Amino acid sequence: MQKKQFNSNRGERMASKVQTLVAEILRDNYAEDPIVSGVSLVGTEPGGGLQFVRLFYYSRNDDRSAVQKRLDEITRTVRFELAGRMNQKYVPDIKFQYDDTLEKAMRIDELLNNL
Repeated sequence: MQKKQFNSNRGERMASKVQTLVAEILRDNYAEDPIVSGVSLVGTEPGGGLQFVRLFYYSRNDDRSAVQKRLDEITRTVRFELAGRMNQKYVPDIKFQYDDTLEKAMRIDELLNNL
């Protein structure tokens, strides 16, 4: 008897769905918030099976700590709204994390230009 193969894409699909829904929630519910309205979700990372999703964001606001603090404040409300929009028994915990990939790429370009 063969073991059933685990579908490793399931977590990634679920994380992508969470990213789309959270982006809609931020757009619909926080468009008037000057801090949150400048946030763009740029990626996800599933964790703990299907129990946790890390949402990577980029913000046009230069004050990263204020943006992170505001996102931490609204995480619970966003997760509650997410539960209403998902057709699943369990809704994953979410965590917002700043994505500094763009800044790293700009720094690498700067270093290469100076060679």
